[in-house]
Amino acid sequence: MKFVYFDDYRLGVVKGERLVDVTVLVADLPQGEREEILNRLIVRFDAYRAKLAAAASASEGIPLASVTLKPPVPRPSSIFCMAVNYLDGMFPPKEIDAFQKAPSTIIGPEDTMILPDIPASIFEGEAELAVVIGARAEAVSEADAMDHVFGYMNFIDGSARDLPGRTNPFFQMKSRKTFAPIGPYLVTADEIADPQNLDVKLWVNGVLKQDYSTRDMNHKIRRCIAWLSGLQPLLPGDIIACGTHHAGLSAFMDGDVVEMEIAPLGRLKIGVRDDLKRTWSRETRGDRKGMTPPTAPQLTGKYA
Repeated sequence: MKFVYFDDYRLGVVKGERLVDVTVLVADLPQGEREEILNRLIVRFDAYRAKLAAAASASEGIPLASVTLKPPVPRPSSIFCMAVNYLDGMFPPKEIDAFQKAPSTIIGPEDTMILPDIPASIFEGEAELAVVIGARAEAVSEADAMDHVFGYMNFIDGSARDLPGRTNPFFQMKSRKTFAPIGPYLVTADEIADPQNLDVKLWVNGVLKQDYSTRDMNHKIRRCIAWLSGLQPLLPGDIIACGTHHAGLSAFMDGDVVEMEIAPLGRLKIGVRDDLKRTWSRETRGDRKGMTPPTAPQLTGKYA
């Protein structure tokens, strides 16, 4: 199934270009804020799966284009991002590592990533496959890790590079407001035959910038889950962003339209806003391989 939140955080199941509103079918879940309905459903999904599937099959639904989509997982307790996790020729293979991104960074389809007034060398967005945890995982084995996956979605990991102060660079770089676009759907794991064989693409203003496969992941999904769950419990609704292929990364600038697609997971579209109207070269990291700096230089505006 493909789940969405829409309008005032109603829950829908997507079928083709239409969706079926299933909010009333989960009304007996423990009460709380609407943004947390899906988290509560994930915990009890086995009890609801059949009636949700039946409702989606029986109803014609409404056009997706007639509603406003929201982030499909707006309230995870944690977002874990795998660091330098692809064999992309830009970095040597790394030991497994990760960092946390603040959950308050999440935005959804058609929302806007806002570039703050800070002296970053460049702003980038990394197209990534995201895993959503379905059952509490604590010190699980690699063999059992995939049993704890609820589903998958698109994830763009926003970054503000090379900020002053090196004591905790990833927090400054990654946890800015609007720096975690997700969506448009959360797709259940049973619909993805092999998450290690998916094509990941990202376009900026219609120009393809990132185009890679999850086959190139260095530490595979089951390894990431097992390793993270040995550090702290993973809870239902938690997000693991699996890393990116760095060669296609390029600057995000004011007015850009960014689209990301992993075919079974739909296409995520966002805008970019920079009130300072700074500009950068449109070169990718792959274009600048072996050059200094490895990222495209800022051309105009504050901090150039």
